[in-house]
Amino acid sequence: MKYSDQIGAWLRSAGYTHYFYVGGGNIMHLTESLDRYLTGVPVVHEVAAGIAAEYFNEIAAPQKALALVTTGPGLTNIVTAMSGAWLESRELLVIGGQVKTADLSHGKLRGRGIQEVAGVELVSATTKEAFRFLAPIGGREFLSLIEKSWTPRKGPVFLEMPLDVQAATVEEESLPPIRVQAPPTASDARVEEVAALYARARRPVVLVGGGVDYGVAHALRERMETLRVPVMTTYNGADRFDGNAPNYLGRPNTWGMRAANIVIQKSDLIIALGTRLGLQQTGFNWQEFGRDARIVQVEIDGRELAKGHPRVDLGIEADANDFLRRLVAHDLPGKADWITEAHAITRKIPRIEPVNQTGPGFLSPYEFIVRLEGVTTPEDLIVPCSSGSAFTLSMTLYKPKLGQRMLTNKSLASMGYGLSGAIGAAIAGGGRRTILIEGDGGFAQNMQELGTAAINDLNLKMFIFDDQGHASIRMTQRSYFGGKYLGCDRRSGLGLPNWEKLFAAWDIPVMRLPVDFTSDAAFQRAMQAPGPRGFIVPVDPEQTYFPKISSRITASGSMESNPIDRMSPEVDYLVDDRALTPAK
Repeated sequence: MKYSDQIGAWLRSAGYTHYFYVGGGNIMHLTESLDRYLTGVPVVHEVAAGIAAEYFNEIAAPQKALALVTTGPGLTNIVTAMSGAWLESRELLVIGGQVKTADLSHGKLRGRGIQEVAGVELVSATTKEAFRFLAPIGGREFLSLIEKSWTPRKGPVFLEMPLDVQAATVEEESLPPIRVQAPPTASDARVEEVAALYARARRPVVLVGGGVDYGVAHALRERMETLRVPVMTTYNGADRFDGNAPNYLGRPNTWGMRAANIVIQKSDLIIALGTRLGLQQTGFNWQEFGRDARIVQVEIDGRELAKGHPRVDLGIEADANDFLRRLVAHDLPGKADWITEAHAITRKIPRIEPVNQTGPGFLSPYEFIVRLEGVTTPEDLIVPCSSGSAFTLSMTLYKPKLGQRMLTNKSLASMGYGLSGAIGAAIAGGGRRTILIEGDGGFAQNMQELGTAAINDLNLKMFIFDDQGHASIRMTQRSYFGGKYLGCDRRSGLGLPNWEKLFAAWDIPVMRLPVDFTSDAAFQRAMQAPGPRGFIVPVDPEQTYFPKISSRITASGSMESNPIDRMSPEVDYLVDDRALTPAK
């Protein structure tokens, strides 16, 4: 059989059901062959293929999707998606075409074949495996390459296949059985040690990250509620628990909820499961993260435990899923008093703080997120973008309902992720309504994929913050350079479209939201209608975004970032006559 047909058969045996692609001459055999075994979804730009495949894999597991791109610009266009999957530890297989083996330069020239780019060398720093085929390989070796994408710690794998290798004739061979690699697990003594720490603690929190699988968290949800285990989540773990559960205490983060940041800083034990505790999570002043707490980190990658920040008192290199199951199997004592105290803090601090200013005729983005939450259902897929105010407010304010999935890619924080990710999620969801929340600057970076949403008639509702540019960049330039705006809006040279006309180009219905949009009959009909719909959210270009973490001048005169519980503006909220934040 033709080797590209063999590749298609192997991929189907390995659990792949879809591939996202942009056609090209140097993948012509693979494109035609994969169509026999998988469902192909053409996209307009290669970066969308990688992002859509990443989000598909998160929603549709155990089904898998891959990205197929041609050589040269096809490969360079998808590097951003591979980098994002690398930083987020997400499964992603990218197969790239290449010129014929006889035309390879092998590093001796800048390029010999037409459009030749040394793909393996280009992406090796942000992949778990980058492999160039010089001849067909057997099923066992092929499986050993692709399985690295889904074995702990997950990450992208890149396979570069020259045109003549794709077309080679081979003897048909079955893919060997897939044996799931068992991740390392903690000893019974370690689990018992942490259970004992929890029992002695007065104010513990269990911080659940994206390394705890969605299914595992939901299977243990009732048990953790019954035990009154105080739970917090990271951004990647946002959908692991019901945002209104009685034992849920919020999402702490550099851009997190003020109340959640205060609560985690008041804790005396932090059990971090499946989170690498990066700087976004701890704040740049990581020395003060968990200042009064003992920190336990359960992490699959020992390098994260040894990186030196934040302080970790007990690092355990183990699978967070297994650890959580075994931890809550213990008869853990309830922490009802602490949960009550934490909820008192949350009630005292307004969900939408009055410090922010919204001009007349505009919709407060804070109010928008809270009111949008009220019209969603447990079946919805929620896709905030990955940077800027639309992302920040979504992750700060939105409370997922039990059953919803909420997915983003914050580690790379690249503009343009939202629409492509929502396309992958919507296809994986098989008709579930998918809600995208994106800024106008980010949406513009991949707005061509409106064509993909339209041609596939996806049940995708797209909300665009129309604040005439890059709100976060504008705010930085306002704060640090006296409002000298450069390349952040139309007035400073940023060319953004007329959004109503843009959606009309693909015959996608669109409406500009009124301030009271939730009671608007046209909005309600559009949200319930099948197919893609666009919603333009009128946001004040001069909208302010607080609270946030600021820097301060130390006694020595140097600049130091505030810890996460000292968000600006520093307001002292009192509970039972006790200050929740440090004095100004």
